[in-house]
Amino acid sequence: MTAELDWYLQVNLKARHLRLLVTIDTYRSLSQVAEVTHVTLPAVSKSLAELEHGLGVALFTRTGQGLVPTPHGECLTRHARSMLHVLHQAADELQALSAGTEGKIEIGVLPVSASILLTHALHLLKQRSPGTNAKIVEGSAASLLPELWQGHLDLVVGRLPPPDAQGSFDEKELLEEPVMLVTGRQHPLASRETLKWADLLPYPWILPPLGSILRDPLERALEVLGVPLINNYIETLSLHVIRAHLQVSDCIAVMADASAIDTGHPQPLHALPLSLPRLLRPSGVLWNRARPLTHSAQLMLSCLKDAAQRLEEEARKKH
Repeated sequence: MTAELDWYLQVNLKARHLRLLVTIDTYRSLSQVAEVTHVTLPAVSKSLAELEHGLGVALFTRTGQGLVPTPHGECLTRHARSMLHVLHQAADELQALSAGTEGKIEIGVLPVSASILLTHALHLLKQRSPGTNAKIVEGSAASLLPELWQGHLDLVVGRLPPPDAQGSFDEKELLEEPVMLVTGRQHPLASRETLKWADLLPYPWILPPLGSILRDPLERALEVLGVPLINNYIETLSLHVIRAHLQVSDCIAVMADASAIDTGHPQPLHALPLSLPRLLRPSGVLWNRARPLTHSAQLMLSCLKDAAQRLEEEARKKH
């Protein structure tokens, strides 16, 4: 059976089979699959039966609630999604070459982190290779890392999460940035040159959501410093929401990015004169160890390294 399965996968499995699997898994109904693919129901049923016969395993079980993937079906469908994405990437690169451009890179970025680093790196990318295009997707580690593993993203940039125990990703530390407490310029504490931790107690907070990289270490650190978080807070990872709300409230927020005190920003913030302990790993970049980096991804990685080095040099000059 192993030899037959291996032979079928390598010789007979086609892109149309992959699309069929993904579509069935999405709709869980052969009639709906037939409708969205504009193929007759008997033809869809026959294609699935031929695929299961060729593989020698059942891929879906028919239940009252529709089709449910078997363990074999779950496995093959997961790989089918990944392979189809790779084919789409290949098509994008071929089209880019035909159009005279040099490629495309898809980058995940962790919010409230690495915005200055990524901005500088993208500027370098466009200087060095104007024809290399980039798509930026913002999200949490919980949403971006599975996308990176499945090949839907080339790189993830931001505060590095705890080391991957399973060794799924390679990483590069790029930039050490302190975590800062920030307020709007109109905040009652913004005019104070010195503060005690107890001075923070009366004020509400803007916090990263539960489960985000910063939340747990922040709560533990503030508890030790005598500033337990009260039930008066907003949870968000949106840099835009944080900046906007700090302009109209007495909230205190935590930001892990030098852009927090960018005086040229239309919504400038104030960094409170209190130093938190090191809560996070440095900003850096992650990629899937099992997938070779494309030329565009390698170029972007080089730009990230150079941008980090320039930012560190600028920081040293200021101090």
